[in-house]
Amino acid sequence: LRAGVDQCIQKFLDVARQTECFFLQKRLQLSVQKPEQVIKEDVSELRNELQRKEALIQKHLGKLRHWQQVLEDISVQHKKPAEMPQGPLAYLEQASANIPAPMKPT
Repeated sequence: LRAGVDQCIQKFLDVARQTECFFLQKRLQLSVQKPEQVIKEDVSELRNELQRKEALIQKHLGKLRHWQQVLEDISVQHKKPAEMPQGPLAYLEQASANIPAPMKPT
């Protein structure tokens, strides 16, 4: 049974190599007979790749903007508590900050 499976696999691989060789030969003939066709295909593939990469860049830029906004929101949240004193004397500290300093006699 194992020998039969190995033979089938080997036969499949041989046929796959022959098929690949056939298409490579046809591709070579085409490139000799119609070189502009090969160039058109290459240009088309490059355009598709550029579009795919541009879409990927836009996706990453969107994620970057989102995380920048998250960081900015966190930064704003951390600044607010620092502006307002906390603790039992917070009210007095805030009120005393608004009292003008005494004037020196001239």
